[in-house]
Amino acid sequence: QVQLVESGGGLVQPGGSLRLSCAASGVIFGINDMGWYRQAPGKERELVAAITYGGTTNYADSVKGRFTISRDNAKNTVYLQMNSLKPEDTAVYSCNADVIVRFGVRRSCWGQGTQVTVSS
Repeated sequence: QVQLVESGGGLVQPGGSLRLSCAASGVIFGINDMGWYRQAPGKERELVAAITYGGTTNYADSVKGRFTISRDNAKNTVYLQMNSLKPEDTAVYSCNADVIVRFGVRRSCWGQGTQVTVSS
């Protein structure tokens, strides 16, 4: 099975920074789009940032200019650099990957999530 494992979450003060990572492992022939989602208490899950295999990125308006998504295709890993964090960024952050697991077969895979708390 393909597994995605996030790391890097934690508690940070407003204005601080965190760097999340998500590594995919298993039998993987390729990964198309990868993305970071978040879900705050009492709110629906939302897309934070996404990146294509070729490096094209897309961000939610609320994080644009503060967050940077990147990926290392050789390591099957996606990153989310979060700067100038705000309390409203507090959420469980989960990564998603569109994985090619065998010829002609794609799977949308999710990590279990990592908690990011921004508070003074």
